Amino acid sequence: MIPPLAFIEGIGGPELMMILFIILLLFGANRLPDLARGLGRSVKEFRKAAGGVEAEIRHAMEGKPEPSEEARRASPQPEVAPPPARTFPPYPPGRQREAPDTPPEESKS
Repeated sequence: MIPPLAFIEGIGGPELMMILFIILLLFGANRLPDLARGLGRSVKEFRKAAGGVEAEIRHAMEGKPEPSEEARRASPQPEVAPPPARTFPPYPPGRQREAPDTPPEESKS
């Protein structure tokens, strides 16, 4: 046996057909597909929003706080520092270091 819903305990087949017939009379056959499409989109959006809230609650219970999208947009983004300059090993005294990107000099004879 199917358990009855709280607010539609006594609605059976004939009552449901009567409700659908009244809706058909009120809105007309041309508007019923549009109403059904809109109702389907509304249900889809509601489920998506409910899933998002459920995921946020799960994250909060796990103890992994994530900032909301509004908080991420409102907070200033940290500036990324450029990488440190490349350093070369020290050379013995009296010997000069050549720059790595300079081409070798040609000898003039």
